[in-house]
Amino acid sequence: MLLPPYELELFFKLHRALLFFVNQRLSVIPDTLASPEEFAALPPGVRLKVRDALTANLDLIESFVGENPADLSDDELDIVRSWQHLVAGRFYVFRELKKYTVFLSTETKPVAYGVLALSQPFEELIGPYLPVLTQTVLLPFKDRIVYDGLLTSYNVSFGPGIRRNLNEDFKTAKDRHGIVTSLPLSATPPAVKAPKAKPAPKPPLKEEKDESLAVIVGLIDEFCREHLNEEYAGLCRKLAEKLARKRPSPLVGGKPQTWACGIVRTIGWVNFLDDRSQTPHMKLTAIDKAFGVGESTGQGKSMLIRKTLKIRPMDPAWSLRSRIERNPTAWMIQVNGFLVDARFLKREIQEEALRKGLIPYIPERPQPLKDDDEE
Repeated sequence: MLLPPYELELFFKLHRALLFFVNQRLSVIPDTLASPEEFAALPPGVRLKVRDALTANLDLIESFVGENPADLSDDELDIVRSWQHLVAGRFYVFRELKKYTVFLSTETKPVAYGVLALSQPFEELIGPYLPVLTQTVLLPFKDRIVYDGLLTSYNVSFGPGIRRNLNEDFKTAKDRHGIVTSLPLSATPPAVKAPKAKPAPKPPLKEEKDESLAVIVGLIDEFCREHLNEEYAGLCRKLAEKLARKRPSPLVGGKPQTWACGIVRTIGWVNFLDDRSQTPHMKLTAIDKAFGVGESTGQGKSMLIRKTLKIRPMDPAWSLRSRIERNPTAWMIQVNGFLVDARFLKREIQEEALRKGLIPYIPERPQPLKDDDEE
């Protein structure tokens, strides 16, 4: 979830004013800067040094509030004063929820924080595959928690053992404090609410699923006729039908326009639809606009579909047939423990790989192999 635009503007105004003041006091950056706006235009790596100087000198926040060099209102000064309760360090970006993203601290006694993104979703900043180890500063902002806009991620992959440990840490953190959504952290653990008994939902009738699917496919076909082509339309229909077959089918809940948008977005994402070198091409945000769906809504629905069906970038199952031969992930197979490109193998190996469903078809060989030329 993103911070609303009017609050985003206020946050950046206050944050750059504070860091500009810190740099004036500590001379972290030797260059003379005329204004907070000039400071904000500096590269992130440079601003990061000033941010780190602030976390090491939190008393400067009270000095800033007392002097009020930016001529802020009392309410704005209260927000800046609350930043004395910031939390700096390393966090696992652990889970994407509807209201916020969970940041799990790396402390011995971990804390789970519910954090709002600023102008870009965290998926665009660190990718869709969680957890990701990051370093940043969390700040209180109007009874919520945001990060300070300066986030460093580490290219580290986590095996099953570490993932299990993180899941245990998350459960422990929730038992201790719940998911913390405001700072400072309360010393009193939240009261445990007894879960309300909910009646078991009735599975949707086949007629409802068929009707929902028909409406969504109709919207997809209309969009693809106008903006893409029949190949895209066929792949989008295939994805819609796969979602309809799930039990319960997610398509019966939510607006058809949102599902149609998410489906087209997903196929476009797999096939790099926003690459200008391809025909057709269009920005993924243009898909949202065409369906009358908000950007964050379209992006969220696409992410849900990808997670539900475990769809990955360049996924051979959802790649356009016309481009599958140029998709290396469609042709990588293991032979005697080694990962090899099936397009360069002997015909009998290719046939066996096709029989096992490991490759989409027998490919044209990119170049001849000497020991197989006679075939």
